[in-house]
Amino acid sequence: MRSETGPDVLVVGAGVVGLACAAALARRGRSVLVLERNVAPGREISSRNSEVIHAGLYYPAGSLKATSCCAGRERLYARCAEHGIPHRRTGKLIVATREAEIAILDEIAQLARINGAGEVEILSAGEVAKREPRIRALAGLWSPESGIVDAHALVMSYHAEMEACGGTLVTRTSVVDLSCREGAWRVGTVSPDGDRFSIEAPIVVNAAGLESSRIAALAGLDVVALGYELHLCKADYFAVAPSLGVLCQALVYPVPVPGGLGIHVTLDLGGRYRLGPDVEYVDTPRYDIDPAKADDFAAAVQRFLPEIRSEHLSPDFAGLRPKLQGPGEPFRDFVVAEESAHGAPGLVNLLGIESPGLTSAGEIAERVANLVAQGAPAGG
Repeated sequence: MRSETGPDVLVVGAGVVGLACAAALARRGRSVLVLERNVAPGREISSRNSEVIHAGLYYPAGSLKATSCCAGRERLYARCAEHGIPHRRTGKLIVATREAEIAILDEIAQLARINGAGEVEILSAGEVAKREPRIRALAGLWSPESGIVDAHALVMSYHAEMEACGGTLVTRTSVVDLSCREGAWRVGTVSPDGDRFSIEAPIVVNAAGLESSRIAALAGLDVVALGYELHLCKADYFAVAPSLGVLCQALVYPVPVPGGLGIHVTLDLGGRYRLGPDVEYVDTPRYDIDPAKADDFAAAVQRFLPEIRSEHLSPDFAGLRPKLQGPGEPFRDFVVAEESAHGAPGLVNLLGIESPGLTSAGEIAERVANLVAQGAPAGG
């Protein structure tokens, strides 16, 4: 096994959050190495989601999800404008299709205003129909700050910035060992060919997404006792037949459901519509889609888009969300923590970074860079 002294900071995971952290650290003068197990960056959570820029409507006031989403949203729009990243401020319409749901819209509106999600507006049934003629609802909540972004282009922009500031990305490299000695982390890796290599760095940022709980355990943390154990939640999406034409101009969501935001209508920058995601906890990663689910997806959306039929739908893609809360469990916030208090100085854990992680990436990165600056020495 080869070994050498490495960078100031080693980042595990080259998804959008890991690369955003790497770029922020490199921008501040840190030498940065990013390790990624896949053949290219952004191949897991970052590329298998709705690509929605969230306004910050739903999350408990003061939570990291709320604050990082709202600040991250502004950072993201500014970054898109500066770097020419394709995006669109579509707005989002949350619809009530039952009388009892109208009060929920009012609650979301109040929380949105507390969180700083931008100006939101309660719409009557007539105002909903005027804004989106094909949508049927008793009332709606309009969020003008929501949008969509090319997630791949966003990932590549952080990758390019990180490298321009001197950082390095190494792909096809999995972390298999993590130990701290004499003020430095020794990180053992293996390639798909079985080649083993170890490297040392005083700071390790665990941005491993679906693998982040495993990385935390490798570092010696009791992930069960700390509440760091992840639950994989599968998210399926169905494409809508182009023959239906322009379904809506904005993103259209139902009121939230336990475990998620409900099956909603999203569009991409090419004008394609899709429905999803649903919520299915799984024991092992998988990305298959049962075509028979089209009936359930159509039935869910028919409440506010009545012309949708199962025959209009075809399996599109599936993603996985690394949730800290299991089925039926209450809200869990993002974990962004330097772990000195738990006997792992110099380890910064990012766990449970699901939605709104894409929106929050730039803000999370700044928090990580600040944690490193406050508690970690520069250089090896």
